Amino acid sequence: MTTVVSNTSKALKSPYEDTLKRLLSDARAEAVESSVSELERLAISHDASHYLLVPAGLVRPDSAEDVANIFRAAGDLGLPLTFRSGGTSLSGQSSGDGLMVDTRRHFKKIEVLEDGKKVRVQPGATIMMVNNYLAPYGYKLGPDPASWSACTIGGVVANNSSGMSSGTKYNTYNTLDSMVLVLPSGTIIDTAEPDADQKLRSLEPELHEGLLRLRKRVLENPESMAKIRQQYSMKNTMGYGLNSLVDFETPVDILQHLLIGSEGTLGFVASATYRTLPILKNTSTGLLVFDNLIDAARSVPELVANKLATVELMDATSIRVAQRTGQAAEALAAIDVKDHAALLVEFQGNSEQELNDLAAAAAPMFKSLPVASPVSMTSKLSERNALWAARRGLYTTVAGNRPSGTNALLEDVVVPVEVLGNTCSDLTKLFDAHGYKDSVIFGHAKDGNIHFMLNEQFRDPKQLDRYREFTEEMVQLILGNEGSLKAEHGTGRIMAPFVSRQFGEELFDVMRQIKRLIDPKGFMNPGVLITEPDTDYVTDLKVAETVEEEVDRCVECGYCEPVCPSRNLTLTPRQRIVLRREIAAAEVNGDHELAERLRKEYEYYGIETCAVDGMCQTRCPVNINTGDLIRRLRSENQDKLAATGWKIAAQQWGIMDKVAGKSLTVAKKLPFPVVHGTTSIARKVMGDDMVPSYKKDLPVGGPARKPHKDATAEIVFFPACVNSMFGGVDGDGKHDPVNATQAFIRLCERAGVKYRIPDNIGEMCCATPWKSKGFTDGYSIMSDRVLKSLWEATDGGRLPVVCDASSCTEGLEVMREKVIKALEHKIVNGLKPGEPDYSRLRMYDAVQFAADNMLDKLSVSAPLPSVALHPTCSMTHLGTQPAFEKIANAMSDDVYVPKHWGCCGYAGDRGMLHPELTASATEAEAAELSEQKQFAAYISANRTCEQGMTEATGHSYQNVLQLLERTTR
Repeated sequence: MTTVVSNTSKALKSPYEDTLKRLLSDARAEAVESSVSELERLAISHDASHYLLVPAGLVRPDSAEDVANIFRAAGDLGLPLTFRSGGTSLSGQSSGDGLMVDTRRHFKKIEVLEDGKKVRVQPGATIMMVNNYLAPYGYKLGPDPASWSACTIGGVVANNSSGMSSGTKYNTYNTLDSMVLVLPSGTIIDTAEPDADQKLRSLEPELHEGLLRLRKRVLENPESMAKIRQQYSMKNTMGYGLNSLVDFETPVDILQHLLIGSEGTLGFVASATYRTLPILKNTSTGLLVFDNLIDAARSVPELVANKLATVELMDATSIRVAQRTGQAAEALAAIDVKDHAALLVEFQGNSEQELNDLAAAAAPMFKSLPVASPVSMTSKLSERNALWAARRGLYTTVAGNRPSGTNALLEDVVVPVEVLGNTCSDLTKLFDAHGYKDSVIFGHAKDGNIHFMLNEQFRDPKQLDRYREFTEEMVQLILGNEGSLKAEHGTGRIMAPFVSRQFGEELFDVMRQIKRLIDPKGFMNPGVLITEPDTDYVTDLKVAETVEEEVDRCVECGYCEPVCPSRNLTLTPRQRIVLRREIAAAEVNGDHELAERLRKEYEYYGIETCAVDGMCQTRCPVNINTGDLIRRLRSENQDKLAATGWKIAAQQWGIMDKVAGKSLTVAKKLPFPVVHGTTSIARKVMGDDMVPSYKKDLPVGGPARKPHKDATAEIVFFPACVNSMFGGVDGDGKHDPVNATQAFIRLCERAGVKYRIPDNIGEMCCATPWKSKGFTDGYSIMSDRVLKSLWEATDGGRLPVVCDASSCTEGLEVMREKVIKALEHKIVNGLKPGEPDYSRLRMYDAVQFAADNMLDKLSVSAPLPSVALHPTCSMTHLGTQPAFEKIANAMSDDVYVPKHWGCCGYAGDRGMLHPELTASATEAEAAELSEQKQFAAYISANRTCEQGMTEATGHSYQNVLQLLERTTR
């Protein structure tokens, strides 16, 4: 059998090119946003799986009617189509070489119903966002997949996802109330309507009758009934959900539940209404260590019987891997690992008393378990996080340390709990037999559902043969133990050829009939979920080309995408990385023209519109900051004239700082059309990425920074230059002389905090502008100046440094860390006499400092009726958002943090160079605020972020320090 590995250059020459052109010119589809761009097709072709098919083109519908029209046109033309939303699926179900239907961008509406007891959600909304909407009501969704921050409702329904606590009881199949579905024929059915079944019979009579016929066929076959009962007594996402033919009587109910787990092969779910679960507010966690897997697995039924809500398994290799991170909890770190296994367990309840009662009731059981050490449960968050760090860090450690050019495969299977231990033991033997090192086994033991990881190189034919042989033996093992080859990740392309072996020929034929009945033209996601048994599952495998060191560890999971400010404008971090791989692949394949075309487009899509805000790193399981790559690319491709100019600016920053502020003041006095017209002409001549666009909302310049001496100082105040360039504003957008800098000074005086400001403060900057633009010479000049000055001002690190702009605080901390890393050997082995030890410098954000050291010394005399907050990306990195909210709550009893807040994309001057980036990044947050009442104040903690949000919302954003000063006068 021939194995085909994906080839980008060949894949771009789609066999559906002409068909797609006909579809896009069809009156039924021409109004839908579409693209056939090489760059966009390649960017969206990559998902979290190890498959790669490049679509012929993509469309972005924004309504069920749009989807229905696309279905009708695609069906008539025989154009296959595939849905893509979060792209976190692992089994190849969101890859296709026909038409890609992107449902992430527009289908994001969330409606909380019945005070949180139900929620209606469109497929593009993430689980995390839905739970954010439900949290104030005390409810959450039942499905709780590990990818909850990035996976969407569309994927959760399509895969019938579950998770650590949901099991089968709280998955989509058992918590879905109704859905609006679009059939391949274009028929739209809302199953919540009282006459939904009658409507289905009227519009789709053959389908209605066929479902009843298939139900009768199953019910009258004892062997089929026995098989269905056995298969669905555990988690099972292989093939179509045949239990729907048994569990429901009316065709519309059967159809609705067949679409759950159908992976886009039967229709589109335009919205799903869920019955929710109450949030249990108290949790206690413990670690049970056993001498071997068998003992651990045998203990699971007793643990479940004693109401343990979570029982997570880690095998011996998992424990060893966790120990290598150096961050394992003491209970794990202390194990002298041989054949050990561990179970991470949790009680959940509504109060500490309930947890105590559960623990007391389970105490005899805990004592009887063959554990290697006494059982201890804790409800302390820090201790619980330490225990969970090992479990959550397995993927990071194994995937992040895989050899370059290999793919990380995360698979899942399920077996009856009574054979779980033996199954895990046999899987470990398979890993050893086939040479898979560090392949960990972990997962949801209470469900018999385990995950295992492999690192594989698909370019090498010998390793491909190894992968095929391993897969065959693994299939035999799981089916021999009456398990399912997929428990929660979906059948996809990887396991579709094995569906008939798992269910038998009779039930497999029922599945065939379901597909033919609902999708008679066969254009819905072909090759996924149900294929003939001889289909080759090692076709169209992904080859991970080696790319830049900063991002080479990327596993293409897409966790980074929801927090990226450019996600709805150009590219996401995942897409920026995969396009680097595609450029490398084009070069390897000798297609230098394609590589050059991609590089040219990448300049704007990948480099110019990246905010380099680092928010991607906060979600990345392998700790990648894509901004590091973009900064280096900017450095390597920098304009020599611009680099020289910014180097001179670093050398003469005292002058530049004053000129920038005065320029804004002068510009504000001139007629807006004159100033805007001048910058527009300059942008056309010199380029959008070189010249900022002047905007009407820009303020006048701020006051110059001045030194301040105090021998009794408790802190060194570092007023940010951004506050001297951009003047402060009041709630009406008018100039306020008491900007963040002046406010902090007044607060220090009011709270009795002694401070000093360095003598050469006017010449200093946090150096973030040079860093983000890749101007390394200027960055070095400024870093050297600032650190030397701060070393002197802080008396060699004795005093803390406090900065009044969150991004600048982060910039100072990054500057310090970079220098420390460079001097690491010296610091460890001893510095020369008088040589500064910059590791002693301590940087604090003014927001954190005010919350910790000022609030209790201040009295709010003029509280605000209400405030809306905009946290910043720097707050996320610094961990200061709780302090920000603490100050806001001290000033007002009505504090609102938008659910859709995110990086505004202003990124210093990026929002003036590319206003479209800020407009796109803030769209959801601005829309959310427009639906709220008018707040008395709109607050952030960084001047350019405040400017970005002012432009986005039309509300005047002020610095939190300004408001704190004003309310405590």
